[in-house]
Amino acid sequence: MTAADSAPSTACILTGYRPEDGFVAVELNPPPAEYVWHDEDAEQQEERYGPGVGYHQWLAVDAQSGAVWFGDIDWRAAREHLDSQLPGVPRRALGDGTLPAPGVLVHLLTHLAHDEQRGYSWRFFSAEELHALALRILPAVQRLVDSVHRVGPARELEWSAEAATAWDDIEQAATYTFDSFGAVIWPRLRMSPVPAWRVEVGAFLASNPGLCDPSWGVATDAELEAYADYRPDSGYGGVPGRVCRAADRQIEDGVTFYGHRAALYAYRAQVCGDRSPTEARTWLETTEAGRDTWEAAKPPGVTLADVPDCVLAALAERFQGAAHEEGLVLTGLSAYLQQLRADERAAVDRQLVCEGEEVERLEGMLKDFRAARNRTVTRILAWADGRGDAEIAHLASLSHDDVRDWRARLTTEQVTATP
Repeated sequence: MTAADSAPSTACILTGYRPEDGFVAVELNPPPAEYVWHDEDAEQQEERYGPGVGYHQWLAVDAQSGAVWFGDIDWRAAREHLDSQLPGVPRRALGDGTLPAPGVLVHLLTHLAHDEQRGYSWRFFSAEELHALALRILPAVQRLVDSVHRVGPARELEWSAEAATAWDDIEQAATYTFDSFGAVIWPRLRMSPVPAWRVEVGAFLASNPGLCDPSWGVATDAELEAYADYRPDSGYGGVPGRVCRAADRQIEDGVTFYGHRAALYAYRAQVCGDRSPTEARTWLETTEAGRDTWEAAKPPGVTLADVPDCVLAALAERFQGAAHEEGLVLTGLSAYLQQLRADERAAVDRQLVCEGEEVERLEGMLKDFRAARNRTVTRILAWADGRGDAEIAHLASLSHDDVRDWRARLTTEQVTATP
């Protein structure tokens, strides 16, 4: 991560969306008034609203950089194509986990209002009004950018409890009402405290250290991701759900957890200290130091297939020690070595299958040849041409005693068969 990557982002309105830029990036096209209406008495649902009521203006917030801008959708397009016209994802379409790249959130403004005096009415906003709204929410956008989790090597965005609260404040500030004269009233921007029902996974683990799994400290990125992605059929998911289920602990209802991935990465970072977590496979297979360590530690005359668990554990300890000298912590090391051994043992299993099949084939051939030889020996003995047992035994690669016994059986059978 470079200094630029870690530099704080400042919430701002994008160039081209400001009065001083002449709003050159803004092109709002609301529907004509005659296309925006509501008929409560229409019998068919599709006849109750005019074709322009699906029009939406939107605010977009880049949670990565803090950029804010605004725009609208084409009111003539089919409503099912709304998502393709937006620069990001509406908050309601997301869970409380990872934000999909590039991390742009969208708030759709409400244009329909209704009261007893004026009935139904629609209010669309000018670029100047949307700019004023964008300016108003900048403090909350800054709070969101400052508090959202940035996780893993790619610095992926993950909701935090505070970032989710900041977004709620943004949506509240962008939801207007009318006064008694029909003028728009925008609410004052709140900076709400994080409610008690929103809980950071990191804080939950800090309060329950006995639930932490020490293996997280040497887990790979993929292993941490898989652990955080726990999704049971019922009950809480994520890290709290998984550790509490393993410990047979209950979590009170009504809590929403944030920062599952961030908490696991933070735990590993704390365990590693000033050493960098590095995948064991990458270090042992692709670096000179790792390959040298492997060659020096390889048991002479044996393969990993023949190594017991105690030797495998000793190898892991030796590799980890060598990596520590390089300022690294090897992640996924035990699983990597166990997989290497499993692969080698699987190869031995395949070798045994081949050998067994070959033995079976050869034994079948031997059985056929033995039967043919026996028929030939019986035929020659039946000739009674004066050759002795030793000579026939030599021809058939049998012992002298075998041929003698054979001849005796044939003589007995012939005597028995004579009337």
